[in-house]
Amino acid sequence: MTRFFWQILLGATALVGVGLSAHATEIIVPAQLDALARALEKAQDGDVLRLSAGIHQGPIIIDRSLVLKGEPGAELKGNGKGSVITVEAPDVVVDGLVITGSGLSNETLDAGVKLTKKADRARITGNKFLNNLIGVDAHGPDDAYIADNLIEGRQDLRPNERGNGIYVWNSPRLVVEYNTIRYGRDGVFVNTSPKDTFRNNYFENVRFAIHYMYGNKGTISGNVSVGNNIGYALMFSNKLTIKNNISKGDRDHGLMLNYANNAVITGNYIQGTPEKCLFMYNANKNIVSGNTFKRCEIGVHFTAGSANNKFSDNAFIGNKTQVKYVGTRHLEWTYEGRGNFWSDHSAFDMNGDGIADTAYRPNDMVDQILWTQPAAKLLTGSPAVQLLSWTQSQFPAFLPGGIVDTKPLMHPPEITMPKAGARR
Repeated sequence: MTRFFWQILLGATALVGVGLSAHATEIIVPAQLDALARALEKAQDGDVLRLSAGIHQGPIIIDRSLVLKGEPGAELKGNGKGSVITVEAPDVVVDGLVITGSGLSNETLDAGVKLTKKADRARITGNKFLNNLIGVDAHGPDDAYIADNLIEGRQDLRPNERGNGIYVWNSPRLVVEYNTIRYGRDGVFVNTSPKDTFRNNYFENVRFAIHYMYGNKGTISGNVSVGNNIGYALMFSNKLTIKNNISKGDRDHGLMLNYANNAVITGNYIQGTPEKCLFMYNANKNIVSGNTFKRCEIGVHFTAGSANNKFSDNAFIGNKTQVKYVGTRHLEWTYEGRGNFWSDHSAFDMNGDGIADTAYRPNDMVDQILWTQPAAKLLTGSPAVQLLSWTQSQFPAFLPGGIVDTKPLMHPPEITMPKAGARR
């Protein structure tokens, strides 16, 4: 077809869209008793309900494909029972509202906005969710979109009694981006939902920033986790893409993989975790490349049968223990001729190719003895232990197994700090 024909076709399509939108009605809803309920009864598919400044009474059910738009100062307040807004129609938009006053039942997942399986392609944007149990419960819709919201949980409840900022169940191709989430149990909790995307969100004062369970083929990118218990806890999931995320000062782990396999983990920056930058438990066939693990108690704790993982081009900088691995297997941490940068590796590069001339082994027999027999720390300064450490450094064949990087890098890779985080 000619370019001219396509221009005519696109123009005709645009005119049809204009004609359809002309039938939509904009309804101004004053902040008066029952005004919103009456407006919802009369509304038709495609209508825009514009809520005036002031308090509007909930809870409400939206069972038509309409737009609920808040003017500055518009607040939708529930009665402390159930969800404030329940969406039971496709193509609904909820935008620009302060939403508060949900119930407190974890059994019924009370939320500021509950998206049922009928709420395909819902758009929840630009809202403030304050003092609800759950901010948004995406419970079964396809292709929903949650963006640019502020979600603050209940601070008057104990952490385990609080709800998640966003709860996701069986909501394929969900996109969650540019949200700020704080004070909930988990920032995002994903349960059995494939092909979802979580990007450019900011999390603080929660248990886990992102908690993944059975969420195959998901993408987690450009998020920021600050001061939470765990940054990114990824469990029982396959083929995840985890890239360009930041974890700073998370208490236990920056990134945790538990039965997470075939993931691509790249470009992440994890710093200042009192315990572990990265914890891998029975996580197999993952590619870990181009990440920075910096100033953690342990850079990577690697355990429980994790196998066939590829580590290369990572920077291990200033961790008290770069790698903790208790096992008898010899594991090579290079890929395609490149290893990793280790800040405590003193080596030469005689040919100037950027690869150190000597291999790096983060652990020896003394480390394994201390990990399995903590009381042996009393002997670390003894001549016998120092002789054992020196002997293994000179005769690597005596080593019992462990991590070895035969192509360690002389300089840390050029890793651009991810420009991540929500807009708010």
